[in-house]
Parts: sequence; C-alpha cells; structure tokens
Amino acid sequence: MRNIPGLLAELKTRHSIFQLTDEPGITSLLAAGPATVYAGFDPTAASLHLGHLLPLLTLRRLQQAGHRPLIVLGGATGLIGDPSGKLTERVMQTVEEVEAYAESLKHQLGRFLDFGTDRTGARILNNREWIGPLDLIGFLRDVGRHFSLGAMLGKESVRTRLGNESTGLSYMEFSYLLLQAYDFDHLCRTEGCRLQIGGSDQWGNITAGIELIRRRQNLEAFGWTTPLVTTASGSKLGKTESGTVWLDPEKTQPYAFYQYLLQIDDADIGRFLRYFSERDLGAIGALEEEQARDPAGRPGQKALARELTVRVHGEAVTERVIRVSETLFGSADLSTLDRESFRLLETVIPGTVVSRDATRWNLEELLVATGLAPSKSRAREEIRAGAVLVNQRRVEGASGPIGRDDFLWDRYLLLRKGRRHYAWVRFGD
Repeated sequence: MRNIPGLLAELKTRHSIFQLTDEPGITSLLAAGPATVYAGFDPTAASLHLGHLLPLLTLRRLQQAGHRPLIVLGGATGLIGDPSGKLTERVMQTVEEVEAYAESLKHQLGRFLDFGTDRTGARILNNREWIGPLDLIGFLRDVGRHFSLGAMLGKESVRTRLGNESTGLSYMEFSYLLLQAYDFDHLCRTEGCRLQIGGSDQWGNITAGIELIRRRQNLEAFGWTTPLVTTASGSKLGKTESGTVWLDPEKTQPYAFYQYLLQIDDADIGRFLRYFSERDLGAIGALEEEQARDPAGRPGQKALARELTVRVHGEAVTERVIRVSETLFGSADLSTLDRESFRLLETVIPGTVVSRDATRWNLEELLVATGLAPSKSRAREEIRAGAVLVNQRRVEGASGPIGRDDFLWDRYLLLRKGRRHYAWVRFGD
C-alpha cells in the first residue's frame, strides 16, 4: 500500500484537494489498510462530462494506492435533483429516463476504475435499491429527526436558493440533503465506507452524511472535496459556446474532445496537467519547461489531450484522431490517413456527396457544393491564385476535371482552400 501522507502531499501539490474534514483522521483511515471510499453521480444525463473527471481520477489514484472505490449512481436522488450549484430547479425526469442514464454511465466508468474481483475492485451501486423501499414515516423518524431546520437552512446550497425570490427552493429539493446523507449512512453500515469524495459543491451534503453517521452509528466518518475546475477566464472546464464537452462519443465526437483539450490556454495547462495527468510531477515540470520554450508547439496541450482522449475513448480512436488533426493542421502527409480516418473527417469538416455514375467532376462546382467558395467565379479566382489543393496537391493555374482515379480508396477526395479551410467529397453509397 502506498505511503498515505506522501499521497496526500502529492495530491495537494497537484491542487486536487479543496477541503478535508479531518486530515489526520483521513490519513489514519487510509494508512490502516484497504479503505472503502465512495463518490456519487446522479444520472441526470446519458453521459458524464469533463467536469466529472477530477473526482473520478481521485478515486482512481486511491484505488491505485490500495483502496476500494464505490460509485453510487443516484437512481433515486436523480429523480429529486441536487440544488447545489443550481440557480433553478432541474427539469423533472421519469424513472425510466434516469434508469436508462444510469445504465449509460456504467459503461463509461470502466475506463477509469478497475472493476476486478480482488479486495480493491471497484463496484457500482444504485441508491434506488435502498432508498426506493423506504416508507415516509419511517424515514422521517429514523433520519429526519437527526437534522435541525437551522442547520439545514445554514447550508450554502439552501441559502443561495432561498435568497433568490424568483426561484426559491421546493420542499422536494430541500429534502435532497437528507437523502444523500442517508446514502453515506447506508454505505457505512453495509459496506464499511467511512470516506466520501465529491466536488466542492458537495461539501454540505457530505458533512450532513458525516453527522448522520455519528448520530446513528456513533462512528467517525470523513469527507474530501476536489476543487471546481475553471479556466483562467473563469468559465467551467468543458463548458463551451456550443455546449458541454461530454465523455460519450455520440454526444461529443472524439475529435472535438481532443481539439477542446488541444486548445487549452497556456495559462491553464500546467494546472490541468497536475489535475488530470498520470505523469509524475517531475515529468509535468519538464513539460512545462518545454511549453515555455515552445508555446506555439503546444507540447503540454498535446500531451494532456492525448492522455485524456486515450483514457476516455481508447488508444485506437485517439491515434486516428491525432492523425486527422496533424493532417489538417500539422505537417502529416495524407498517406497517414486510412478509410476510417476519412469517416472521422466527415464529422468534423463540411463536405458533399456525389454520384458514382459520373466519370468527371468540375472542381469549381465541388468548391461551391462543399462551401469552400460562394460562387463558381470566386472558385476560379481561388484556383488561379494557387489557393486550392486536391488531396494535398496544389492545383496550378486553370483546373482540369476531377477524375475517378483522383478519389482515394475509390471513395474520398480532400479539398483545401488556403491554409485552414477543408472539405471532403465522397461517392454516395
């Protein structure tokens, strides 16, 4: 088992710890042997997103240090909605929707934790299993009586919403804290779990669970929060103008996921490497030095983008994404791409489909059809200026027709105008 004070010291250096309820107590718990640690995720969408990575990777580090992670999917609490960090009430979802989302999340979690059968093997639980059978009177008598109204009103998530006259806080959301506290109490009783990890917005819910365990079981439990990950501009990691950066490839294409990380600001990359990379601190320091020498080369961003894309989407997909990225915006030759890479290209740049029945195609018309030129006359001007490339070969002067032999794998054509504007052409199926 890894040296626990050393692990906590490293995680502090990585800025991955926001608050600990009792650092000496947590150190003793982890040092005593394999400890059970849990984090909860409400299935309010069909995918996790970049904002979930830090708690997940913290659980991963603890598992690698010899401890047992539990993931609790909120099949019950997801029906209520956590008011923490929310200015308005969540949209109500059906039981069927929440359960379907929970099933989707299970497949993503396997990329982060080892679900083996040994004593540190992770497990996924659904809190609907123990919250669903509760009766209201019994819950109020056994759990509700341990919470004073004053203490609940003092929680930040409650105060924030009560202070907003336009939204307020429903009794349904007000009760969320009791349900999450009951989760911790239940896991302590049934799984021997005495440490909960969550984002910084979960502090009130976590401490409520610690207090409930103390009152009902006369045991000491502990809480650990990770920081809210924001960029230097103050926005949340993974929140873009076009929407959230999801871990599900159907919701955020792997190429878009990689490109988002590749575009991380230089001011953030050192901190994000410490948060998310499994490289040791010495290797991260070396990357930062390389970044300072060659900021245009973006070595830090490339290293982090590759590592996280492999973690989320796998090695084969990541290598294909990198080849496409280097072909479009780097120095890689078109020959490095394969047919599957062109299928990926279809998701990230514009294009058009043409009939197989023809034998010749007019380049000017293709430039217009793909959106690379607004008109045939403008297309001719671009071609005469030497600004157009077909399959990375510059078209010199007036263009001749495009023939069937120009299509790669008898299917694809890659057009480029200027330095950065690309489009594909392919035969229809």
